[in-house]
Amino acid sequence: MNYANAAQQSAIKIGLKTDVWDLVMQSGMIVKFVLLTLLAFSILSWAIILSKKVQLSKVTLMNSKFLDSFWKSGSLETMFSEIEKFKDSSLAQVFKAGYLELQRIAEGHSKDTGTGFASGGIENINRALRKATDNEISRIEGRTSFLATVGSTAPFIGLFGTVWGIMTAFQNIGATGAASLAVVAPGISEALITTAVGLAAAIPAVMAYNYFVGKFKKQDLEI
Repeated sequence: MNYANAAQQSAIKIGLKTDVWDLVMQSGMIVKFVLLTLLAFSILSWAIILSKKVQLSKVTLMNSKFLDSFWKSGSLETMFSEIEKFKDSSLAQVFKAGYLELQRIAEGHSKDTGTGFASGGIENINRALRKATDNEISRIEGRTSFLATVGSTAPFIGLFGTVWGIMTAFQNIGATGAASLAVVAPGISEALITTAVGLAAAIPAVMAYNYFVGKFKKQDLEI
C-alpha cells in the first residue's frame, strides 16, 4: 500500500514537470491524429488567409488604377490596347470581355445587311458581361469556403479528442481502481489540449471568413 502511494506521488511530480509537448507525445494515437488534423486545418487556413489578403489588396489597387485610366482614356480602343497592364483588376477583365463581344458583334454586323444589332447585340454584350463578372467573383472568392468549413468543424473535431481523453481517464481509473491525479491527469490533459487546438484553428478561420465576406460584397458592388 505504501509502495502504491509512493508510486502515485512520484507520478504526480513527474506530471507537474511535464510540458505541453511531452503531453502531446505521450498521448494516444487517436488524440495525435486529431491534433495533426487540426494542425493541418490551421496551416491551410492561414495560407488561404494570407493569400486572399494579398489578392484582395492587388485587386483593389488595380481596380482603382484601371478606373483612373478608363476615365482619362480617349476611346475604348485606346483603353483596350492597355488592358494587359491591369491583369489583376476584376473591372479590367469585365471590360475586356464586354469589348471583345462588342467588337465581334460589330464585325459581324458590318458584313450583314440586316438590322439585328440593337436587340440581339446588346443582349449578347450583357451576357458576356455577366459571365465575366461571375468568373471574377468566383476567382476572388475561391477557397474561402474552406475557412467556413474549418470554423464549423474544427471545434467538433477538438470535441471528439476531448471525449476520447475523458474516456482514457475513466479507463485509467477502472484499470488502477484509484481516482488520483496521477491516474486521471493524462486523459484530462489530452482532452484539454484537443479542445484548445480545435478553438485555435476555428476562431481565426471564422474571423477571417467574416472579414473576407464583407470585402467580397464590396468588390461585388464595384464590379
